[in-house]
Amino acid sequence: MRSTLRQGLRAAMAAGDRPAVAALRSAIAAIDNAQAPPVDDADASGPARPGGVGVGSTEIDRLELDENAIRSVLRAERDESLSAAAQFDALGRSEDAASMRARADVVARYLD
Repeated sequence: MRSTLRQGLRAAMAAGDRPAVAALRSAIAAIDNAQAPPVDDADASGPARPGGVGVGSTEIDRLELDENAIRSVLRAERDESLSAAAQFDALGRSEDAASMRARADVVARYLD
């Protein structure tokens, strides 16, 4: 799924499709954030790996998301865009609302 999103991003960039570029960048970033390991306050004061010093000592493996988890992140991104569109409509900002709906449509294509 992630590689499909990246391919879509490259195609959107080549086509100059700004709403698609924005939507796909946001979706990829949301997936990256979901893969971030939880921060444990007890370990925040020192290196990530016990006894680790030097290059790479603070590297922590990212979480692996399965297909369902990635789809859940994408659904949240779509829903967030639709919510923002509704808020823009309420403010009378129809262009911004249309842009957010376009972003939601882009993400929705990857959910089918």
